[in-house]
Amino acid sequence: MMEIKKASAPPDRCNIVAAIVFMLGLGTLLPWNFFITASQYFNQRLNQTTETTVKDYNYDNWMTLLSQLPLLLFTLLNSFFYQWVRESVRVACSLVFILLLFSLTATLVKVDMCPDTFFSVTMATIWFINMCSAVLQGSLFGMVGLLPARYSTLFMSGQGLAGIFAAIAMLLSKLGNADPKSAALGYFITPCVATLGTLACYMLLPHLKFARFHLRRHANEDEKLNELPPSADKYMVSTQHEKKLDAERILIGEMEERSSVLVVLKKIWVMAACITCIFAITLSVFPVVMLRVQTVYKNTNWDKVFTSVCCFVVFNVMDLVGRGAPSLAQWPPKHSRLFPCVVALRVVFIPLLMTCNIPNTKLTILFRHDAAFATIVALFAFSNGYLASLCMGYAPQMVAYRDCETAGSLMTFFLVLGLALGASLSFLLVKLL
Repeated sequence: MMEIKKASAPPDRCNIVAAIVFMLGLGTLLPWNFFITASQYFNQRLNQTTETTVKDYNYDNWMTLLSQLPLLLFTLLNSFFYQWVRESVRVACSLVFILLLFSLTATLVKVDMCPDTFFSVTMATIWFINMCSAVLQGSLFGMVGLLPARYSTLFMSGQGLAGIFAAIAMLLSKLGNADPKSAALGYFITPCVATLGTLACYMLLPHLKFARFHLRRHANEDEKLNELPPSADKYMVSTQHEKKLDAERILIGEMEERSSVLVVLKKIWVMAACITCIFAITLSVFPVVMLRVQTVYKNTNWDKVFTSVCCFVVFNVMDLVGRGAPSLAQWPPKHSRLFPCVVALRVVFIPLLMTCNIPNTKLTILFRHDAAFATIVALFAFSNGYLASLCMGYAPQMVAYRDCETAGSLMTFFLVLGLALGASLSFLLVKLL
């Protein structure tokens, strides 16, 4: 009897697939980061009114909330209905619509509009662009879950780079000599180019042997089975080639049907709860509360870039470092009871950040100096990136290979649930300031 061996994976030559996965992670969070980093631009345009009293549009709170609600809704839909629409269609269409919406935002920089109309158009754009991002993120997390575990870490690191990318783009636009409108136009053209690059990377992925080996075991082989006539037994095929494929699927567990969503959720519920908690804590204060912290060095050049540097650059750099750290060390282990405790301890960052140098606050200021604020932000961001990356990497390891895509999609939903809860909580925290 001939012994059938499991096919070995081809190498990821020059780490091209790793670079593409990193770039895809970058593309998923570009919309969110470019809108939060441009907070000052949007607030300035909304406050340009001839009325004696300036209307408070509360852009930061509404932007955060209207970003997370469509993410939550469409991530949920994607988790349950992702099998109805091909992944390539979901990803490509999402990236094209994101590109079009970014182009609209860039165009509106040069268009004069009354604040009410501009606010409505901006909020609608934020809603639809995050709707597309939800489908994109859920689809790509599911795809990355089929690759070796280190690619989940790379994907999360790419998401962390998106924040740095947006923060540096905003910083350069402020430091340049261009007028505010030209600077804002250049700022919003940047994600258009980056989104095109993300789309090109995704289209290249199926042409790489390493990616085909891991991704097409689900897609192509299942399609071949589905092409059999209804009367045929899908697990009893006649040709020698199909028998070999059949035996390989037995060896890697792909012959069995995928588990239901609830069955997968029972296996990963601890990681799902942790990822929800991590991002609920983060979004409750970032960026809404952190944007209210001001430097002690008023009326200086540092004052102009303080928010961009301390709130966005420091946060996103340390978040990226945290997302990459699990490739060096992973603690606590995935089955450790200590893991949820470490996640819950991050709640201490909420009062720490709320007691930084915020003018006219109702709370006692405990950390007035810029260095104290930057240090708290750095620790806050590192813990966010590190623990989130661990959660997203651990979850697919807790289920059978055939359920990795479902686990990835579910984790994405709970990640976005945490974002939505945090965005809602931010309204209450602002009232306490």
